[in-house]
Amino acid sequence: MKQNVHKSVRTSLNQQPQQKFHLSMRSKMVISIGISSAWIIFCAVLAIPWINDLSALFGLPLALLMVFGVALIPGWANAYLIAGLLLDRRPIYTQHTQLPPVSVLIAAYNEQECILETLHSVARQQYPGEVEIVVINDGSSDNTSAEIERARKRLAGYPHIVLCPLDQQPNQGKSAALNYGLAAASHEILVTVDADTTMYCDSLARLVTNLVDGPKNIAAVAGTVLVKNSRESLMGRLQEWDYFLGIAVVKRIQSLYLGTMVAQGAFSAYWRHAVEAVGGWENTVGEDIVLTWALHKKGYRVNYAENAFVFTSVPETYGQFFRQRQRWARGLIEAFVRHPDIIFKLRPYSPFVYLNLLFPYLDAAFLLFFLPGLIAALFFEIYALVGIMTLALLPLMILINAIMYFHQRRIFRHHGLNIRRNLLGLLLYMFTYQTIMSPASLAGYLSELLCFKKSWGTK
Repeated sequence: MKQNVHKSVRTSLNQQPQQKFHLSMRSKMVISIGISSAWIIFCAVLAIPWINDLSALFGLPLALLMVFGVALIPGWANAYLIAGLLLDRRPIYTQHTQLPPVSVLIAAYNEQECILETLHSVARQQYPGEVEIVVINDGSSDNTSAEIERARKRLAGYPHIVLCPLDQQPNQGKSAALNYGLAAASHEILVTVDADTTMYCDSLARLVTNLVDGPKNIAAVAGTVLVKNSRESLMGRLQEWDYFLGIAVVKRIQSLYLGTMVAQGAFSAYWRHAVEAVGGWENTVGEDIVLTWALHKKGYRVNYAENAFVFTSVPETYGQFFRQRQRWARGLIEAFVRHPDIIFKLRPYSPFVYLNLLFPYLDAAFLLFFLPGLIAALFFEIYALVGIMTLALLPLMILINAIMYFHQRRIFRHHGLNIRRNLLGLLLYMFTYQTIMSPASLAGYLSELLCFKKSWGTK
């Protein structure tokens, strides 16, 4: 029955645009792999003297671990991303005067400060259809429940909005809250929104359009998440560039090759039958990545909507940031443990799977090799690991970030958004972000491998 609803919606709304010039996905992939492979071969040849010098000090195996972890693999990844970004020509979907009804799931735990604003942002969307908001109070110990009740009264004037508050007692975690909301939701299209996230105008319609007009095997679409509180702290300024340049670009290129790796809980749309086919959200700290990989395992496609924006609150202290990125890293390990076959079945997005598999090694290489080498070069004039060749990477890093910046700026301007002036944040992002993120990621990998206690929440 649900499959029939899905097909009828697609048939009535399918307005897939035709482009004048089109390169197949396979052709783009071949070109990107060719460019990135040529780049790593070129860099490897240049690195031979460097490897020889390190071999004399540490032996060949450790020298190779150092050079590949510090330079060659990150260089390949950047070349692959840039090639994909330059080749990407995304379809432009037309806006519809009518869209299917949608159920918006919002799991809330101690969100009294922001839940009202989040609900209002959903209600203010000019969505051409019914919007059911299923907000799940997951055992909050503050006034979240009272704020939801205030919202119920205020949203009475929005005829296209149906607010369905649920109360889950005691606190059971985000995945349980979302599954509770899934059981109560009325519609075939589901949208998850974090309780501290605010929708930009028309974001809901744009996200759903990407789902209903997408390919036949599409199961989910990840929206574009940006930083709301970037002016509140230095950590916010740093993360503003991570979301704008890093996360958004990576998701865009992943979707080019048929597989966005995470349909994030902060803002994503799903076909209900696909979520139910994989058993809903698992009880994990990385429930969104585990669900996404389960969809990939079933042969579904997960896309990315670069024109559907929301603004979320990010951690404002390093302690909060550390806990958040630790949780994200644990989620990655959870996904590999639950879906190990994703490593062995080749798909167009497999390069990103293998890159994710290498993240623990790359983070360890940065902390154990690059940072000590940098300290040795700056304070002791020992240039064995960080020297002239490493300095040659700086112009490349600036070029890569410039390409990403101008590409993202074009998208922003097209949708009426302006980029805030944040030069300090940009400089710190380029030169220090990996230093503060790698320790948190390594702590997350180890926490999951050592089966430490899990909890929901990063603040």
